[in-house]
Amino acid sequence: MKYIDEFRDKKLIQKLSARIKEAASQQNINFMEVCGTHTHNILRFGLDKLLPPGIRLISGPGCPVCVSTQDYIDKALFLAEKKDVIIATFGDMLRVPGSRTSLEKQRAKTANVRVVYSALDAIKVAQDNPDKKIVFLAVGFETTVPTIALSILTAKKKNIRNLFFLCALKLIPPAMEYLAKDKRLKLDGFLCPGHVSAVIGAQAYRFLAEKYRLICCVAGFEPLDILEGIYFLLRHIDHPQVINQYSRVVTASGNKKAQEIMYQVFKVSDSGWRGLGVIPKSGLRIKDEFSQFDSEKVFCLEPANRPTGQPANRCKCSDVLKGLLTPPQCPLFSRKCRPDNPLGPCMISNEGACNAYYKYR
Repeated sequence: MKYIDEFRDKKLIQKLSARIKEAASQQNINFMEVCGTHTHNILRFGLDKLLPPGIRLISGPGCPVCVSTQDYIDKALFLAEKKDVIIATFGDMLRVPGSRTSLEKQRAKTANVRVVYSALDAIKVAQDNPDKKIVFLAVGFETTVPTIALSILTAKKKNIRNLFFLCALKLIPPAMEYLAKDKRLKLDGFLCPGHVSAVIGAQAYRFLAEKYRLICCVAGFEPLDILEGIYFLLRHIDHPQVINQYSRVVTASGNKKAQEIMYQVFKVSDSGWRGLGVIPKSGLRIKDEFSQFDSEKVFCLEPANRPTGQPANRCKCSDVLKGLLTPPQCPLFSRKCRPDNPLGPCMISNEGACNAYYKYR
């Protein structure tokens, strides 16, 4: 297959759906996807409706914006209030609520907040504004970490002294282990993320099969990719292993150069996840030799990754991120919480489960 239409071929999808129904001999099978793009495309193309009723797809913490803690947002808001600071951020972060307000509301008042499309864009903002301190909100999973690391290396090479990074970078495999231990979910396997796996490699999930006896399949994002991934999970559910459906992009060991750049700049640390709490060794912090770029040290901040309690507005994003609730089970969903009036990060972000359910259901 070469073209996107081939991955959306209706006849092939129907045949694969029929094979899945044949393979689903067990009842009440729970598979979790931990990628926001998987969640959106499952709902966008109605793939869950093509599955037998015994197969349940659970949306996990696949959105980096959604799992950034309220404490992290508050740190960003604190820096945004400084007159000599420009906040550079991805657009999804603007509307995420802190304990008092959001970056979008602060920008409407006095804060200088700019949307960028890459961490490398923040370098140009710093060069164009030498009298300002530029703080880039470094949020993401392994997919975006290499470009952020490269930005820090580039800034050091160019001797840029007014660029800083407020990090909330997360690692997916430790979060998957946290979820594997949660007996309430009764997981049988994982549909593993494609983009993250392109960096870390398919074998990064091997411990889930060996230690927790969970079947894992790395899958692409098109309808046939996702359905084939589910089919592989079913076929091998009794023999836990890691299967790579997305072999046209993902290798067993991943992108070694990207990994090298990541760990040249960052070190593994404990990290707070919204809804999940502090997960050991699930985050990345800037190494001491690059501390001149670390916002927490430069501005004397407390670590910006501590979890906080459930928000007062009764938003259930925390339970949605754990897979304990589906978005429609939240009492605010589609009533008070909508994309035009989001109350939680899962509705705000384009990768959030609530956003996907509202948009496609």
